[in-house]
Amino acid sequence: IGHTPFGHSGEKALDAIVPGGFSHNKQSLRIVDKLARNGNGINLTWEVRDGILKHSKGRGEINIAMNKSEELPGTLEGKVVRIADIIAYINHDLDDAVRAGILKDNDIPSRFTRSLGETHSERIHAMVTDVVLETKLQDTKDIFLSAEMTEVLTELRDFLFDKVYESPTVQEGFDGAKKIIEELYFRFLEDDDLFYKEIGSVNNYSTRERIVCDFIAGMTDRYALELYKRVFLPRPWMRV
Repeated sequence: IGHTPFGHSGEKALDAIVPGGFSHNKQSLRIVDKLARNGNGINLTWEVRDGILKHSKGRGEINIAMNKSEELPGTLEGKVVRIADIIAYINHDLDDAVRAGILKDNDIPSRFTRSLGETHSERIHAMVTDVVLETKLQDTKDIFLSAEMTEVLTELRDFLFDKVYESPTVQEGFDGAKKIIEELYFRFLEDDDLFYKEIGSVNNYSTRERIVCDFIAGMTDRYALELYKRVFLPRPWMRV
């Protein structure tokens, strides 16, 4: 929950135009606190809410046991989710980049394949096993990665930032997502008929900007594209 259409590209686009900014972590918490159950929210415990808010991260220290930032989850369960999120997105993004043709298999430095394996399942197994064994070895109430695995994961994530996330191909996709998000957002702010037709009645506890943000943030990629076509493209084009 909380993730926008077009992933992190959509998140960046909303963050740049919505007053107060946008973060999918905070949006996830907003959904369970204020938007779920027709605006009544869900009565979750502090531990669950803390885990939702702090479940993921960007660049920075990967080994959560070494990072004493207040941004870390306050429970072991939350820390497990956070490290699982890191392991999952690094592996899936690497696979997605190869499938999309942004990377070739031989573009992946041999250091990573030697340490982690050559397949998705081998990499997942190596990372999860490292967390389990290192945490058991440390014998403290925390979640650990070994120093070697921390170094490899940090380098692999930096490799993905340099070669994938900030590549011209991905940037081109970001520009397209940015255009769709921005134009829908400002159109819904300006067009009362469209606003009430698509969003309907809303509570009085949010600004119109935040209501439109909530609406767009809850869309799937497909719905955002279909809505954009319906709002902005002439109807004869849509029948082609």
